[in-house]
Amino acid sequence: MPAQVYLFTGPEFGERNDRIDAIKSELKKKFGEIDEFLFYATDVKISDVVNQLSSESFFSAGTCVVLKNAEVIKKKDDVEILGAWIKNCTIPSNVLILVSDETAVDPKVDKLIPKDNKKIFWEMFENRKEDWVRSFFQKNGYKVENDVPSLILDMVENNTEALRSECSRFFFCFPKEHIISANDVEQILAHNREENAFTLFDAMAEYGVSSSKRFENSLLILQKILLSKNSGGAVLLLAGLVSCFRKLSTWHMLHANGNYPSETELRSGGFAGKTARTHYANASRIWTYGQCAAILALLSQTDMDIRSGGSAFQDTRLYLLIYELVIKKGASCATYEID
Repeated sequence: MPAQVYLFTGPEFGERNDRIDAIKSELKKKFGEIDEFLFYATDVKISDVVNQLSSESFFSAGTCVVLKNAEVIKKKDDVEILGAWIKNCTIPSNVLILVSDETAVDPKVDKLIPKDNKKIFWEMFENRKEDWVRSFFQKNGYKVENDVPSLILDMVENNTEALRSECSRFFFCFPKEHIISANDVEQILAHNREENAFTLFDAMAEYGVSSSKRFENSLLILQKILLSKNSGGAVLLLAGLVSCFRKLSTWHMLHANGNYPSETELRSGGFAGKTARTHYANASRIWTYGQCAAILALLSQTDMDIRSGGSAFQDTRLYLLIYELVIKKGASCATYEID
């Protein structure tokens, strides 16, 4: 019988992880205890993954393997090994979930997955994000002041996994029915804020500060992120920076040719709060629209380099990236340079 195999792609980590958890729960209800494994396609052989899935456990009724970075599976031998397991699987309680932060994988791999078992988890539209934050608080018995959702979105990565984690911090600090205020957000998130892609972008985009000082401050933040156990790794860091520079590109487009966008246009573009508008206005003075396009291409290339090269040179590549963003404004370093 065909194997149980799924392919989940896209940048919306929260909804994607919820779907993975649901599959695991269904598997446990049907078969009992299962073994759970998490592998990265950049660090493991496909043959080893398939061997794990082809083996029956003496201690559990099934196996669920989540294989991340599925976009790097391209070699003919790997695709054939995967295809043979999918076609000839004899253990219905063993499940493989292929995961990628990209929106697509190699066509040869995509063809192996049943249509009903594939889904792209897109990032929420800007006009849905504030409603999501407000609704999350309401479901948990809290109310928020009008400007709170936009303030939170300015400080937190805009995927539901990060938002759920950060918003939940308020529940340990205030009783139910408390109305979350802007001051509460400042106290809980800003003063106790862990370094992430957004704080790194803030440092790189600090207007009125010399490029050398911004570079120094950005490197310090990058080091803290890399040392943090909760950082989510280079892939999430790069995804966050992509989100910031895409938003900056949107700001440039809204203000192209001296235009003054309306309140509705600003809100639909993700600039609901005064903080975000001031921040991106300042950032637009540092990077032009064309430089944003170059930076997005550079971020994509860095992401591919790290995924294909593994973690050996990850830190070095990220340090170089910060230099290219802050000092070179999106131009890549083709050769060794002495300033």
